[in-house]
Amino acid sequence: MTHKDVERTDERGYGPEPWWAGFGGWGAVLLIVVGVTGAAWVFLRLPGTPDELWTGYHQAAKVVAIGMVIAGTTLIGRRRARAEQAEVAAAVEGTDHSGRA
Repeated sequence: MTHKDVERTDERGYGPEPWWAGFGGWGAVLLIVVGVTGAAWVFLRLPGTPDELWTGYHQAAKVVAIGMVIAGTTLIGRRRARAEQAEVAAAVEGTDHSGRA
């Protein structure tokens, strides 16, 4: 194989995304609700509760934590987008028709 036969791309070989990567704000809320429901399920010792209660609470806490991280990053992203839009709008309003600031 010569140097010319090797195809080069600028793409980086990232691994597969985590299962929660595509969730948005409502998906985060859903994860939080599912986690709290799971914790209540373990607390009430309903059918399917693990023998060791701490494992059930641990699993529920992980789901709630992932939901909270997704919700936080979604809110920060929206806030950042609004701030950028406000900066662009202020820059456009600050220029007169001759193009000078």
